[in-house]
Formats: sequence, C-alpha cells, structure tokens
Amino acid sequence: MTRLLLPPVSFRLPAAVRGLSLVLLALCATLGAPGSRASDEGNPELAGTGLTPSSLEHARQLRDRALQGTLAWDIVESLTTEVGPRLAGTEAEVRARDWALKRLRRMGFENVRVEPFEMQTWVRGHEYAAIVSPFPQPLEITALGGSVATPADGLEAELVAFDSLSALRAAPPGSLRGRIAYVGHAMQRTQDGSSYGHYGKLRREGAAVAAGKGAAGILIRSIGTDSHRFPHTGSMRYAEGVEKIPAAALSNPDADQIERILARGKPVRVRLELAPEVLGTTESGNVIAEIVGRERPEEVVIIGGHLDSWDLGTGAIDDGAGVAITTAAAKMILDAERRPRRTIRLVLWGAEEVGLLGGHAYLERHREALGQQVIGTESDFGAERIWQITAQVSEPGQKVVDQMAALLDPIGVARGSMDKAGGGPDLIPLVEAGFPSLRLVQDGRDYFDLHHTHDDTLDKIDPAALDQNVAAYVVFAWLAADSTVDFRR
Repeated sequence: MTRLLLPPVSFRLPAAVRGLSLVLLALCATLGAPGSRASDEGNPELAGTGLTPSSLEHARQLRDRALQGTLAWDIVESLTTEVGPRLAGTEAEVRARDWALKRLRRMGFENVRVEPFEMQTWVRGHEYAAIVSPFPQPLEITALGGSVATPADGLEAELVAFDSLSALRAAPPGSLRGRIAYVGHAMQRTQDGSSYGHYGKLRREGAAVAAGKGAAGILIRSIGTDSHRFPHTGSMRYAEGVEKIPAAALSNPDADQIERILARGKPVRVRLELAPEVLGTTESGNVIAEIVGRERPEEVVIIGGHLDSWDLGTGAIDDGAGVAITTAAAKMILDAERRPRRTIRLVLWGAEEVGLLGGHAYLERHREALGQQVIGTESDFGAERIWQITAQVSEPGQKVVDQMAALLDPIGVARGSMDKAGGGPDLIPLVEAGFPSLRLVQDGRDYFDLHHTHDDTLDKIDPAALDQNVAAYVVFAWLAADSTVDFRR
C-alpha cells in the first residue's frame, strides 16, 4: 500500500484562545491534585471524612510495600538479643528504654522521649516444688507476679483440690486452714483468645480467695494451652484485709500428674519454696515518638506495643513483636515523606505486665488533652497474622473504618463487630475514659502456648506474618491520621 507523505502543518492559536486553554489545564490539574478538597467529589463514601482517593491510594501503596518486607523482624531481633527479658521496674527495663530511645532517634522520629512514672518492683527468686507423698517427685512451677515468699524453710502441707475457681469460692470458711489449695480448670484454645478473660481470673484472684478460706498457699494449673513443662507466670493481686499467701503456677503436664495421683484416692502432700522480693520504689516509663501532623498536629492517633516483658523468656511474642510491628509501620509512613493531617504517636508502654501501669500513667499525664487523642490501637497478642478488624467508633468514624476494612480484605482481614471496644491492654484506661478504639485481631490459637513462659523466644516468630501485621497497622495509622472525622461516639 502506498502512503501519501504530506509536509507537517504548523499553526498557532490566537493569544486569547491560548490563555483560555492554559486556565482550563490549570483548573483540571487542581481538580485532580492529590489531597485536594474537590478530589472526593463523586465518592459519597468519603464525604465528611477528609480522605481523598489519593489518600486511599497512598494507604494501598504502603500496604503493598509492607507485604514485600519490613524492618519488623530486625527490630524484634535486636530487642530480644541486645536486651533480652525486660521485667518491669528493673535494670533490664531501663536498658530497654535506652535501646528504644537510641533506635527511634536514629530512625528520624520527632519528639522522642520518656514519660517516667514510679512503681513498686517485684522480682523473682528461688522457686521449687515437689510431691512429698504418696509418690515423691519434682514439679515444674513458677511464682505468680506479686506473690509473697514462703517461709525461709519452705512450706509443706496437704493439697486440697478444686476443679474450678467457682468451686474454691464455694469452700466453707476455714476449711483450708494449714493446707495448700490446688485449682485445675484448664484454659481452652480459641482464635481470638476470648477464654483468657474467664480462666485468667484464677491467676489474678485465686490467692485472695484461697487465703479467705484459711489456705497457707495456692498452686494453680497454668493459664495456658500448651503441653510443655513450661509453667506460665503472670500478675496476681491480694485482697484488702486478707492474709497474703504464696502463689505459684504448675506446668500443664505437672497439673495433669497431680490430678492422676489425686484420682488414686490418697492424700497428696506437697513442698513449696518461693523466694521473691519487692525491691521498693523504682522508675518505669513510656517511650514516645511522633510523626507530627501537617494540619492538625494537636490531634493524636496512637499505636504501639509494651516494652516490658516477663523474665522467663526473652519477650519476643509478648510483646517484642508488637513493638516491632507498630514501630515498623510508623517508620514506613515517616519514610514515605507524605505527612498525614494528624500526629501519629508511637507509644512503647512501660510496666504493662504488672498492672497496665504505663496505660494508667499516660491517662493521668494526658487527661486534660484526652479530647485530642482521636483513636488508637495496640499490638499485644503475639506475632501471628491478623484475621479480623473490630472497632467502637462514631457513625462518621465508621466510614473511615469501612475504607480500612476494604483495603485489608485482600490480605486476609475480615470485617468484625463495629460495636466492640478494645484496642489492646494498655489502652484500657483510656477506653474506660471514653477514648475511641479499634482492634486488629491476630490469630491467637497458639499465643497461650508461649505467653509468660520460658518458651517466649524469637524462633517462634514468622517474618512474613510480621509483615502482614505491619501492612494492617500502616493502613490504620495512615487513614486514621489523614482523616478529619471525629471517632468519638
């Protein structure tokens, strides 16, 4: 086929027409500019949220980037290797705060600081237990956090068994005088960890209940779901006006062994030795770092994990993983060099394990500015993948959560209850004061195999699962902070 070649044609628009064209081009560019007020026109789902299609696209890009690999593994590896276990109020927790301050400043965060508070510090000492009769053998136990010590020469007494905390409560007053109570109800494995609240009451309240019946001490089946000889520690409390008695947890296999011996109908006599100490008043603190908002810097979105841990393992699952996930998410937003409207505040909470002391201290320090704390969540349920998002926010806030849920759906996060308070343990004091919360729920079926035991170590963490968590947290943090909605109900 023959092509007809023509010389190029040159023409020039009149000046007035050229001027009008430039105006129209500029107007089109403005209408389509990222973050512009007009860019959410035609998208009623974004009306009133302050979010734009460009903001959603940025969240999507951050999500996808996180799935390709993040700093989370390096952070938790560093914390658990260079610091190790970090019992609240001890020198190890001081080293953890120093580690966090140096790392966060090196990462480029703003307003990096410690907000200190005082606490009474308990430390573990020598611990030993054994069946004296009818079948002598050692037992694997650990003192519950806050327990008093046994007499210096130990405590030896007959064991009285109960199958639940309710049964212990029903025992007649004085019926346990001079004896050791044992409670053996077993925690059940659930995806969302919902059985912990019920079975955990035994650990928290069992010693006070047993003391009220005259018991000289208490042994409980570990509040955990594993079958290893690793007893689970955890905090407990005494009741006002009731004698303080030593309290310890048995590993699940040792609890099974005791119950088999009891089933033979012979009295079981146990020896218990615990030597914990209270060091007195020491200092803990919350480590804080920020990405200051571009338009509403006084309004704060909170993410974080707790920096302290129990002293048996290295605190990788509880809660080095949470520290790593939320720090990595905040770092991704910082490195993207696109600031959200609101400030993102990363809080690495202190002294969570011994009574949410960091959460209570934060509320007291920031109570007057509580109305400017717009929403938050904490990562404190291990290192497995997030499978559900829940929230308790205002109706306008639901629109933002809708967008979060839509972006998280492709990475395996299902929409859960939108009327469920949560956000994590350290946020409980804030939530009780009216703080809006959202929870990114991790798969907890294996969490209570490890938590509060010697087995809480780095090798239990899957780096890819950490990255999926980071992807979810970066979507939450970015969209909550780039919105203008009031999440309060």
